[in-house]
Amino acid sequence: MNKKRKLLTPLQLKIMNILWADKACFVKDIVLKWSHSPVPHVNTIATTIKALEVKGYVSHNTYGRSHQYYPLIAKRIYQKKLLTKVTQDVFDGSAVAIIRSLITSGIDRSGLKVP
Repeated sequence: MNKKRKLLTPLQLKIMNILWADKACFVKDIVLKWSHSPVPHVNTIATTIKALEVKGYVSHNTYGRSHQYYPLIAKRIYQKKLLTKVTQDVFDGSAVAIIRSLITSGIDRSGLKVP
């Protein structure tokens, strides 16, 4: 993985979540799959995808004049990178501190199982 990849903005992350779920999409597909309002303008989505290409997160296949975009990084890899960054920057590198914060934040723990 390219260690110099920057973290994603909220808009970029939303687009990546759609790409991770669908494996590959055209810009029009991303617009149709946008799950909440307001839906960004198609040009905003296209520009954001170009930024994701520059950052090394996505690439595309060309079909005539259309581009179908697909992720170059797995969601699990990005989650690990983000969690590592948050742990280092916010919790002084302490995994225990981040887990303690999650437990005391009032999250629903009913789905958690300890082996």
